[in-house]
Amino acid sequence: MQAYLLSQQFNTRSLAENSTACPANATVCNGTSCVLQEENLNATLSTVLSTVLTIMLALVMFSMGCNVEIKKFWCHIKRPWGIFVGFLCQFGIMPLTGFLLALAFNVLPIQAVVVLIMGCCPGGTASNIIAYWVDGDMDLSISMTTCSTLLAMGMMPLCLFIYSKMWTSASAIVLPYQSIGISLVALVVPVSLGIYVNHKWPRKAKIILKVGSIVGAILIVLIAVVGGILYKGSWIISPKLWIIGTIFPAAGYSLGFFLARLAGLSWNRCRTVSLETGMQNTQLCSTIVQLSFTPAQLELMFTFPLIYSIFQLLFALLILGGYRLYRRHRVKTKTDIEKTEEKEDSKSTSSHAKVNGGFVPNEEK
Repeated sequence: MQAYLLSQQFNTRSLAENSTACPANATVCNGTSCVLQEENLNATLSTVLSTVLTIMLALVMFSMGCNVEIKKFWCHIKRPWGIFVGFLCQFGIMPLTGFLLALAFNVLPIQAVVVLIMGCCPGGTASNIIAYWVDGDMDLSISMTTCSTLLAMGMMPLCLFIYSKMWTSASAIVLPYQSIGISLVALVVPVSLGIYVNHKWPRKAKIILKVGSIVGAILIVLIAVVGGILYKGSWIISPKLWIIGTIFPAAGYSLGFFLARLAGLSWNRCRTVSLETGMQNTQLCSTIVQLSFTPAQLELMFTFPLIYSIFQLLFALLILGGYRLYRRHRVKTKTDIEKTEEKEDSKSTSSHAKVNGGFVPNEEK
């Protein structure tokens, strides 16, 4: 009954706002938003690709674990200041940012709810891969992802209870604790194996890390492409959600970085916290909305997790590109300065020898 009343409330507003016709084969059509009928081929392809990507992701996380040292990882657990800062960003900044964006753009209630769900999700494993490429603190990155996934079991219901009152009851949102548990196991087990390999065979761990980092970068792009192909019929959605999907991850990256810097963390840890904050577990968000809402409601916001996923990846690649350019320029500048200082030292030595009639080495004659 509650779902029915919620659906009626959403449909009344959406009928008044939307006017463009959906494709003829749409199972649910309500103006500019629609859900197309899922083909059997797509369903099979989705299952196969989901299995393959899960296995690949586990292998990538195993390789990321090969870059983690037990002593440093344990230091983060014993002195969890970095983890605590990441916790504030993950379950403080992101839900509040989602709430403010939903208010600012005055979206439909169901759309506001999906924005909130995205903001309340824990960090995604893709952040560990990008953190490696930007020379972040891998020990902090993996410990943050693990802790946020574990704490999400309690923090997600709490955050949704606080922020969703304006639009719906928190009890109407179904949280897939089983999926969260599976994500946690899929993260902890391969990473633990990677840490063990790094401890026992550090040379082999470096080789595994290099291969895994490249495969991980390819995997991130592959997941985005596969998502776009499988749900190509659901891209017709409110422009407001496209704008929010663009601003939201950028705000997460920026606010996470500045809060980490204010907390006194080092630059590499600031980059790590920034990525952990802005890069959300979009697969978990998609699972939650599919379990919680009817097809009539899904039509208005089902694609938002995919939109967020695209822009969080795009901004992460921009951060990576910017950091690589900065690093190259800094190394080049440092090398030029060192060469200039060497030349100046050489000239001063020669001139000093000429004035004082001192000994000049054969290399300088």
